[in-house]
Amino acid sequence: MAKAAFIGLGVMGYHMAGHLAKKGGHDVTVYNRTRSKAEKWVGEFGGTLADTPKEAAVGADFVFACVGNDDDLRSVTIGESGAFAGMMPGSIFIDNTTASAEVARELRAAADKAEFGFIDAPVSGGEAGAVNGVLTVMCGGDQEVFDRAKPVIESYARMVGLMGPTGAGQLTKMVNQICIAGLVQGLAEGINFGLKAGLDMQKVIDVISKGAAGSWQMENRHKTMIAGEYEHGFAVDWMRKDLAIVLQEANNNGASLPVTALVDQFYKEIQAMGGKRWDTSSLLARLQKIDTIG
Repeated sequence: MAKAAFIGLGVMGYHMAGHLAKKGGHDVTVYNRTRSKAEKWVGEFGGTLADTPKEAAVGADFVFACVGNDDDLRSVTIGESGAFAGMMPGSIFIDNTTASAEVARELRAAADKAEFGFIDAPVSGGEAGAVNGVLTVMCGGDQEVFDRAKPVIESYARMVGLMGPTGAGQLTKMVNQICIAGLVQGLAEGINFGLKAGLDMQKVIDVISKGAAGSWQMENRHKTMIAGEYEHGFAVDWMRKDLAIVLQEANNNGASLPVTALVDQFYKEIQAMGGKRWDTSSLLARLQKIDTIG
């Protein structure tokens, strides 16, 4: 059992912290910007509630964070009340936020000065993966630090991999989002085409999902897409945030991402349709709206 802190009890972090306490058996202190959410978590899982990220981090062997973006991450780590001010030499900070590789390297440099470890460790698997403790975690950092952190991270994950030095975890998550963006658009077009052609799309999916077209998105989203249900899953707003990070990094390294840039604009249209909190599979709703207008 380790002493751990978890900062950020949002859609993902609430359940991840819960697995650290319940499945991992760790002594967990939590901090959340909205205090009522932290109070609810303590009521459900036990542990301790802290008033600041620094207070949560004091005495912790492992400090986790899962917040919104680069600025949110800086706000809970840097400064007098930030987690870094409370961390002790030899401890490890594990950042589960999907953020930029740039901020990962920035925080790693600060961690080095204070003599504690740093791992950038964005996750994939969505809310369902967090609830069930089966997330995929993509890590960047030093091997020795990763080896110490991995058994604790496994409390909420089924796959934990070290992808390279600091920032490599975030870059791997970018690859993940690039692949998903094009894949979901292809799935949306396929279902839209099949429905327009008068096919029984459940029968179609039952067959093609077992072949080369099969994917996690097809298996887990086809039923709700066919039914036109999008009030669940990974929100369009979050995907656009992630794709903005991807496109900025591509601008920096010179990678051409024409499909990703196009799908990002499609998601912008969905936001304008009122679908900011819809699941990313709502790309189908955009196509159906276009066909109706046409």
